[in-house]
Amino acid sequence: MKEAEPTLFVIDDDESIREALKDLLESVGLRVETFASAPEFLQSRLSDVPGCLILDVRMPGLSGLDLQREMADANIRTPIIFMTGHGDIPMTVRAMKAGAVEFLTKPFRDQDLLDAIQLALGRDRVARQEQAQTTDLRSRFDSLTPRESEVFALVVTGLLNKQMALQLGTSEVTIKRHRHQVMQKMRADSFADLVRMAEKLGIPETKR
Repeated sequence: MKEAEPTLFVIDDDESIREALKDLLESVGLRVETFASAPEFLQSRLSDVPGCLILDVRMPGLSGLDLQREMADANIRTPIIFMTGHGDIPMTVRAMKAGAVEFLTKPFRDQDLLDAIQLALGRDRVARQEQAQTTDLRSRFDSLTPRESEVFALVVTGLLNKQMALQLGTSEVTIKRHRHQVMQKMRADSFADLVRMAEKLGIPETKR
């Protein structure tokens, strides 16, 4: 399946800056949408597409840092590139600690912005791939029966079949059958493969 075209979301209350950035980014073949404020962006009903935000820090009403916090609270993980004409070290530290890709002080070089965008798009691409893999793993896990889920949780702790049989009050033959079903349904090629899957799903912590 072809990946959706990335979209850059430019948010700045200065129309001249929005238009200048839009012209620059479109000149290198990037898709751009512009917004005059953070609330306008939040109300736009954006589709879930790869991309990043290019966001002014100081804006009337909801600031760029406020928007970053609201997006984190809503579990919106679109990478953010901040830009400001009045940056300071505490502000930069706060933004970067909260996950910003870059913090550019105006005026900045076009190439610095383009480099930051490529870094942000790469980060977003990796995050989306990891999310898709986790979603697929969760779907496989959800296909297990309750007893198979119990066996999965015990298998990855390293228990032997006879130990699992004793703990679950069943026979080794039954445990072997369930174990085989777990391997098949999870599409695991080895015990180590199953352990890695369990770690991604948090199975040892949640299923004991």
